[in-house]
Amino acid sequence: MDFDRLTMVMRRLALEAGDRIMEIYSSPDFEVRSKSDASPVTEADEAADALISEGLAEAFPAVALVTEEQAASHGQAVSTFLIVDPLDGTKEFVQRRGDFTVNIAYVEAGVPLRGVVYAPAKGRLFYTLGDGRAVEEKGAFDKEAPGEQVPITVSVPDNRGLMVVASKSHRDQATDDYIAAYAVRDMTSAGSSLKFCLVATGEADLYPRLGRTMEWDTAAGDAVLRGAGGEVVRFDDHSPLTYGKPGFENPFFIAYAPGVLLVKQ
Repeated sequence: MDFDRLTMVMRRLALEAGDRIMEIYSSPDFEVRSKSDASPVTEADEAADALISEGLAEAFPAVALVTEEQAASHGQAVSTFLIVDPLDGTKEFVQRRGDFTVNIAYVEAGVPLRGVVYAPAKGRLFYTLGDGRAVEEKGAFDKEAPGEQVPITVSVPDNRGLMVVASKSHRDQATDDYIAAYAVRDMTSAGSSLKFCLVATGEADLYPRLGRTMEWDTAAGDAVLRGAGGEVVRFDDHSPLTYGKPGFENPFFIAYAPGVLLVKQ
């Protein structure tokens, strides 16, 4: 894989998908339907998925593609693949809260090596460079010419008072009970894969997720966090979270800055 080319293709497609999503987001109303698992889907999900899938297939025809909106792709048994959530945080999108992202990642041998997370309503763009380092891009987001790429790195956590980020739409008592096991300085909430990025930039130290997620929800943010020096581990045994699992379903997990003294439950 040519990682420099991969970065530029993923970045461009995420920005193009973001433009299409924002066109629909700014319309007075848009159709919202329920999928078989009762989760919402909109025309923005589908339009962004079509754009990204076509672009990735054209650029990397030999690489398997897994995408949330194409159920036929979920039955693959692969360890190296591209994985897409064209609109992560559809509930945030529907409620017009802005915390939604475009997620594109490349997984090799079960490890998310490269990824891009774009939050178009927030004007924040995070991705891994060809060498794997993570950056946040500043500027006008020209699709063909990257602007200022600011390196990001995780915090040096103080276990006497951690900054914790948790889900906006999926917060539950189990999560609150787990967070209560730590000395917490402050808490914030965010939607979609932005939570990984807040840990990656040092804006938070810890993000526990005790709820159902799929690999397309996490792979891009996971790649960005790893590129910033962070880690993502399973909740049960603290082993690294891997990808290419049957059905692409995740166990509970913890994303954090190394130095956080993880609590085992």
